[in-house]
Parts: sequence; C-alpha cells; structure tokens
Amino acid sequence: MLEELLAGSLEDARTRRELRSYADVEADALARIPALDALAALAPIEHMRVIAEVKRASPSRGDLADIPEPHALAAQYEAGGASAVSVLTEERRFKGSLADLEAVRKAVSIPVLRKDFIGDEYQVLEARAAGADLVLLIVAALPQDRLVALHGMIRELGMTPLVEAHSDDEVARAVDLGSQLIGVNARDLRTFELDRDLFGRVADQIPAGVIRVAESAVLEVSDVERYREAGADAVLVGEALVTGDPIATLQAYVNV
Repeated sequence: MLEELLAGSLEDARTRRELRSYADVEADALARIPALDALAALAPIEHMRVIAEVKRASPSRGDLADIPEPHALAAQYEAGGASAVSVLTEERRFKGSLADLEAVRKAVSIPVLRKDFIGDEYQVLEARAAGADLVLLIVAALPQDRLVALHGMIRELGMTPLVEAHSDDEVARAVDLGSQLIGVNARDLRTFELDRDLFGRVADQIPAGVIRVAESAVLEVSDVERYREAGADAVLVGEALVTGDPIATLQAYVNV
C-alpha cells in the first residue's frame, strides 16, 4: 500500500511539473514570507498539543467527510485550540489537494503541515510555494540517503520536517537525521493495520528535547490520555474531528 501511495503521489507531481516548471515553483517557494516556527508552536506544555487534520478520506476508512471549505474547518480548528493544522494533499486515496493547503494557509495563523507521500525535491518546493510550514517525511517510504536529502532541503527552505516512524529501526533512522520533530504512527502504512501500543513501546528511544507526536488511533479523550501518559507531547488527529464537533472535540483533547 505504501509503495502504491508514494508512486501515485510522485506520478501526480510529475504531471503538475509538466504544467509548472521546477524553476517556477522554486521561485514561488523562495518568494514566500518565512515559514512559521513549528517547533515553537508544538513545544511541550502542561497540556497536550494537537495537530488537527483536514481529512476527507483514507484507504483504511473510506470517505469520512466532504469538507467543501477546508479553510473554514481549519479556522474552527484554530478556534478550538489546535497548535497546527495538517492538510492532506494526496489526491487519489485521501481526496486532498495543494489548493486545500493554500486555502488553509490563508485562513489560519498557526503552522500548516503538508501531509503527503513526499519523495522528491519538487514536492518540497510545492509545499513551501503553497505556504506549508511543515512537511511530512515517512521513514518507511524512503532510503536513508533520500531522507537525508529531503530533510535537509525542508530545513534549508525554513520549514520543519515531521519525520514519521513505525518501528524501533525507523525511530533510530529518524533520530540519526537529527530530527527535532518525530511522529510515531500507530497505523502501519504498508498494511494499514493498527497497533495502539506502538507509541508506548518506542517513545523512550526518542531523545530528550525532541518533540514526540503520536499519530492515529485517537477517537476518544481516553486515547489522548493514554498517549500523554506514554510521553507524547502532541497528537495528530483527523477522523475524530471531521466526523464530529471539531471545536468541542479539540477543546477536550487539548485539556489533557
């Protein structure tokens, strides 16, 4: 599944590149105002930080919500206390777009994450050109030399990489990158199976001073509490927000 998703995202990026050259996107990226400081926005506090996700669908859950106005949903997220907004830009299985990201960037004053299957430099430039402050890198999707190159490019453009892992070895690879923001995804993107205990098993391998983000398996306040007890500084939440009352749900989560 992960290989299919990455291949699809790269193919879609190549199609966009035929319409908009690398040089043009690079110029747009460099012309943007500086990215927001996502590490400061997600720094540990006495309560849980929440990265709230604009998410229409997923391969594991199918259609979740129409979200005709992603900017309006993002504004609700900010009002509810989110520390950052994640925008899925993968088109095929998650039904997102870069237009969603651009709309969200204009609507909120908190950092915005481009969540996609990133595998080349053009996609990183697209993220900055669209206004992203953070870019997701999935360890399982990339060899280490690609991770190093893309991680470095994201930082050179002033953005923050969110490096996502799903095992002991992948956490070690994320740490070796020098990443300051590491996510542990309870969902294995190869199989889409869920392991609710994964974060608790690997959290102590993430060094002190690195922000720890728990991803997936958050539906109830008790899920947030469990992650908090296991050492999470932040949770990334999508489904529970787009299928319920986003402000009330967020307010309950951020008070954990």
